[in-house]
Amino acid sequence: MKPFPLLLLAFLAVAPAAAAADLPSLGEADRVYLSRHQEQALGAAIMRDIHKDPRYVNDAQIEAYVNELGYRLVANSSENSQPFHFFVLRDPTINAFALPGGFIGIHTGTILAAQDESELAAVLAHEIGHVVQHHVARNVAEQSRSLWPTLAAMALGLLAARSNPDVAGAAITGAQAAALQNQLAHSREHEEEADRIGFDILVKSGFDPHDMVAFFRRLQRENQLYGYNAPVYLRDHPLTSERIADMAARADRFPYKQVLSSEDFYLVRARLRARQGSAQDALAYFRGVVDDRRYTRQEAALYGLALAYLRNGLPAQAQAPAQAAANLAHSPMLVILEAKTAAALGNRKQASALYRRGIDLYPNYAPLAYAYAGLLIEEKRPAQALHFLQPLLARRAGDARLWLLTAQAQALLGRVLASHQAQAEALALYGDYRAAIEQIDLGLKSGQGDFYDVSAAEAKKRAWRSLLAEQRATLK
Repeated sequence: MKPFPLLLLAFLAVAPAAAAADLPSLGEADRVYLSRHQEQALGAAIMRDIHKDPRYVNDAQIEAYVNELGYRLVANSSENSQPFHFFVLRDPTINAFALPGGFIGIHTGTILAAQDESELAAVLAHEIGHVVQHHVARNVAEQSRSLWPTLAAMALGLLAARSNPDVAGAAITGAQAAALQNQLAHSREHEEEADRIGFDILVKSGFDPHDMVAFFRRLQRENQLYGYNAPVYLRDHPLTSERIADMAARADRFPYKQVLSSEDFYLVRARLRARQGSAQDALAYFRGVVDDRRYTRQEAALYGLALAYLRNGLPAQAQAPAQAAANLAHSPMLVILEAKTAAALGNRKQASALYRRGIDLYPNYAPLAYAYAGLLIEEKRPAQALHFLQPLLARRAGDARLWLLTAQAQALLGRVLASHQAQAEALALYGDYRAAIEQIDLGLKSGQGDFYDVSAAEAKKRAWRSLLAEQRATLK
């Protein structure tokens, strides 16, 4: 991917936000160059490439957690009817960013650095603020219209440039340096705006606003200690003493209150740590944590230890900590761990029973459904998997993971057209209409399906061609 020059900094300059009465209203001038529809199209185009990047954390349980937390905050924003999507990138740096159209990314390093759930919520609220204030649209509106055709191309440098800021920095010379300074100056205004909005969202969502101040103060101290090597978050989100003082003054109007972090907050952090470094290092780390009596979240330590054993191919050793964690806490993540441990030991009947019991207890927790359907497919029971998946798809047709599981089940049954069509549905949901059309063509070439099946596939193909043309026209 090409390194991005400057406008992408507008995408990365994001912080906590919520509706504040003293903020400027968005007039028509703000929508001249980037309409709501264009924001959605650009965000989807960027996400299409992010989904393909190896640093994208394609983990249903982690994604479910950040989206549950994110939507708890979105519910208390001024645009709670707009669709949002929260995702995670595998990156040890402390950072988060908002893209056009309600897509918000957060680095694994940020989740691990947050000392409690209120701190993590503060970061997400900050990014939500950038979205609800349409900061990207407002930045573009101040630029020449000629910049719009290159905006999407520059955005595709997002991941490469974020991993190596020097790559982007080397591209900024001469006149670009002056333009960069203007962008940074403008982004500081947006940061202050996002602070106020994010603070309000945090309070309305029941989190402790003092944790927002604590998190940013900790980042500022690291900035003073490490200078240029400070957390990436501070380079993307210029943090000043004035901003912290303003947040502290706002927080002082509220009494301190103890807000308990959810069990899943600690489990997700353990899940991320269990995947860091080598499998042996992860195992050594969690053995040490479990033995450390000062560590009070034993269910998370045991969960991480069991995951580390599974990662090392030692399911027999994973069984005891998995069961112990489930005895200490109640979470669908622990149900999945127990079931996966049982399946790894060859006890698939027990795993199936655990999944079905978990689905009864947590019917709205999608990762349980994915895991159970996956088990049925692994056991070469595709008809039963489809019987389970079809009613779910009727309710959640926008769930790409359900379509991908359906594609696997259909393939096992030898239904080539149906399998490719399900694969195409998933690709279309990821915004990759070109690939979706290619999948439909592959399915049609199989010669399978009756008149109605073929007609339905052709209709989908026409619809996706139309959406692809519309996507291209929007991004021109």
